Amino acid sequence: MKIYLIGYMGSGKSTLGKVLAREKEMDFIDFDDYLEGKEGKRIAEIFEEKGEIYFRKQEAHYLQELLEGFDNTIISLGGGTPCYGNAMERIKAAEGTSVYINVPVDELTRRLWSQRDHRPVLKHQNTPEKLEEFVRKHLFERSYYYNQAAIKIMVKGQSVPQLVNELGEKLF
Repeated sequence: MKIYLIGYMGSGKSTLGKVLAREKEMDFIDFDDYLEGKEGKRIAEIFEEKGEIYFRKQEAHYLQELLEGFDNTIISLGGGTPCYGNAMERIKAAEGTSVYINVPVDELTRRLWSQRDHRPVLKHQNTPEKLEEFVRKHLFERSYYYNQAAIKIMVKGQSVPQLVNELGEKLF
């Protein structure tokens, strides 16, 4: 079994994926960490040194590696991964199940405010209002791809254990 967790940055894909993988005795891969390991650089450095186009090309290449291998694995994809090229089509055609972790804009903004310096696409959002406007617009653009996931989990204040339980019920 393979599970692909998708959703906006800060939605909790890695947190939920790690806990569920531990509970179900599965492997876990954080795609951002995987990509950084392959490139030998942090994502922010890749963006700064080589630009977003290079990053997205490499992201598509490494996504293919994950789609073709790694059985019994939960994979937390990057927030933009399913939204470029034909990535979502490839995810849906691959063996495994895609899950959209859907978090409301206000909650995403709250979570991302303290993380914006470490996320290349957010570092210029210098007020909570600007960040919320950016997230709202960005999420609207990406929701077309996210909503193609086979399973959707709506985050409405549940705790991590409650969300992991809900996810487990829908998957197993």
